[in-house]
Amino acid sequence: MGAFDGRGMAEGEFCIVCGGPPPLTSDRLCEACLRERTQLSVIPERIQQERCSKCGFHEIRGRWSEIGADDLADLRIRANLRVEDRAKQVSVDFAVEEIDERTNRLHVNVSGKIENCDFSDSHEVLLQTSNAVCPTCTRKAGSYFEAVMQLRSAGRRLSKSELKSLRDTLDEMLSEMEADQMFFISEEGPVTGGWDLKLGSKAMARRWARNLVRKFGGTVKETSTVVGANDGIEVTRLTLSYRKPAYGIGDVVRFRKHLWIVDSWQKDGPILKKMERFERSGASWRDMEDSVVICPESEQFIVEILNRDSSAVEVMEPLDYKVVTVALPYDDDIESKTVRIGFIQGEWLALPSRRT
Repeated sequence: MGAFDGRGMAEGEFCIVCGGPPPLTSDRLCEACLRERTQLSVIPERIQQERCSKCGFHEIRGRWSEIGADDLADLRIRANLRVEDRAKQVSVDFAVEEIDERTNRLHVNVSGKIENCDFSDSHEVLLQTSNAVCPTCTRKAGSYFEAVMQLRSAGRRLSKSELKSLRDTLDEMLSEMEADQMFFISEEGPVTGGWDLKLGSKAMARRWARNLVRKFGGTVKETSTVVGANDGIEVTRLTLSYRKPAYGIGDVVRFRKHLWIVDSWQKDGPILKKMERFERSGASWRDMEDSVVICPESEQFIVEILNRDSSAVEVMEPLDYKVVTVALPYDDDIESKTVRIGFIQGEWLALPSRRT
């Protein structure tokens, strides 16, 4: 049997329905009979969906997600539209008409080719939304949590700025991760010396703890408590206690009678860089308990060099705006127009480069 354009049709062939002459389809139908018996697309007149009345997330293939109106309409159309198997070069366009808060009218246009004939359909679909409560909001309402995260510091209270910088890393982590229904905060607030959070997921707590150690150093102590049983399986609750060091990267500390700069973190403790000469050394968290912060990174300043010679530079110190002379650091770059300084042991000192 030849193509529908009539090429290669045998003499005397006719439409098996109406008896019409060629050109015919591969099923021996004329174009009129093909169109009468073929529908390009089918879609229900009404599509029902669920939206959480508390958080506004929509149920999508068993998961609850935040999604825009156009993307949601596109998803519902794709899930419900059925197109003739023989159709080729299919194109689907739609427009969303809002009727009220719970109802949208979808105007759907479908075009394509069947047996080299152009077909097109237009549909009007009511997309109706019912209120529901997603599992996450149900758990939140019941104060459900799987893990407790305790933010502390070694031997001191965390400042408000430190708490904010620690807490912000959780929001950053969640924004970069694929949405998970269990990744929620059930409760949080200040406690003596720090901040506590009740989290919906043990995996979320452990991942955040790793991020905190990677960025701020410190240690994490993990304990697990049995809180019940489900079908004979113990249900446990996790407590993670993160202890931030009293020092941060870039701080100048006194350690074993010498001045060092905290250069980076490793699993067992910080990497230190000596102030007076090129020397790097690792230290354990326990060793560093006796260290003292002499000049935190926040109290260091990058200033312009006014004059320089082979051993020192003149700069304007940033507090009293007086010209002072400071000795060059051991890794001085002769081409540099600036130098980092800090007020250490009663005088302004130049600090080695932060480059490792």
